[in-house]
Amino acid sequence: MKHVAIIMGGYSSEYQISLASGKVVFESLDPELYIPYCIHIFKDKWVYVDQNQQEFAVDKNDFSVLYKGNKLKFDVVFNAIHGTPGEDGKMAAYFDLINMPHTACDFYQGALTMNKRDMLSVLKPYGIKTAISYYLNQGDLINPEVIINKVGLPCFVKPNRSGSSFGISKVRNTDELLQAIQAAYKEDNEILIESFLKGTEVSVGVINYQNQITVLPITEIVSQNDFFDYEAKYQGKSQEITPARLSEKITQEIEQVAKRIYTILNMSGFSRSEFILVDDVPFLLEMNTIPGLTSGSILPQQAQVAGISLKELFTNAIELALDKKQIKHD
Repeated sequence: MKHVAIIMGGYSSEYQISLASGKVVFESLDPELYIPYCIHIFKDKWVYVDQNQQEFAVDKNDFSVLYKGNKLKFDVVFNAIHGTPGEDGKMAAYFDLINMPHTACDFYQGALTMNKRDMLSVLKPYGIKTAISYYLNQGDLINPEVIINKVGLPCFVKPNRSGSSFGISKVRNTDELLQAIQAAYKEDNEILIESFLKGTEVSVGVINYQNQITVLPITEIVSQNDFFDYEAKYQGKSQEITPARLSEKITQEIEQVAKRIYTILNMSGFSRSEFILVDDVPFLLEMNTIPGLTSGSILPQQAQVAGISLKELFTNAIELALDKKQIKHD
C-alpha cells in the first residue's frame, strides 16, 4: 500500500475549489492500492488534517508529519492545488529538491503555462493561433487609445497568472477598460488584454494515459453569461456539452493542435486547454495544468465519456509519477 499525500488549498483565490478537488481525489483513490492523506497547504500553515479534523504540522525539510508519536512519510504526492503554489511550478520544484515523486507537470512547465503571456509567446513561432494581445505591468502608463487601437472593442482584460476566471472582465468602452484593469490588478501585477474572439468555446483535455499522450473527448462551452466567467464555471450558468457538437474533421483538427501544444511544451500529467473556434480555426486562450477534479469539473466529465473512471484517472496519475521517479534513478 502506497501512502499518498493529496495536497490542496494554496495561496490564491482558487483555494476553495482546490479543497473540493482534493476531497474528490481523497474519496476516489483505490483503497486496495493507496492510503490517502489530506494535506492543506496555506501561506500560514502546511498541515495534515486527519479524519477528526485535527491538524498536524508538516516538516518542510522532508515533507513528513509527526503523527501520534510516529513519523509519517509519503511515497508520492497528488497535487490538487489550483493556482499558486501548486500550479505555477513552485511545489514541483520543492518536491524535486527533496526527491519526492508528484503527479503534476515539471516545475518549468508549471511556471510557463501559469504565465499566459509567456506561454502564448513560446507557442506563436510554432504557428499556434492566439488573440491579438497587449501587456501591462503594474505601474505602467495606461493609454486607453493605444490599447484599443491594438486589440479593438470589445476586448478582455485578464490577470496574467490567475485561474477560475478571477479578475477577468469583458470591456465594451474606454470607461470600462480602466475599471477592468484595476479589477485585474487585484489578482496579479501583470495583465493581459486580448481582442475579442467571436466563435465557439471548447475545452480540450490532454493527458498522459498509460504512457500515451491522449486527447480526451472535447467539451463545448455554452455560457448563459456574457463569457465563461466564475458564475458560469461554478454556479451552473453554463452548459458543458461532451462530446462537442463538431464535425469529425474539425474535431480531428482541434485534437491535433491540442496534442501538438502538449508535445511542444514537453508536458506531463493533466492538462486542459481552452480554445475559441473562429470560422472553425482554433485559437488558444490558455492551458491549465491542474484543472478542476470534482465530478462536475470538465476534465473528469471528458474522462467519463472516454470510459475512464475517476479511480482509473487518479491511479494512472499516481503510477506515472512513481514510474517517473523510477526512470530518473535507473
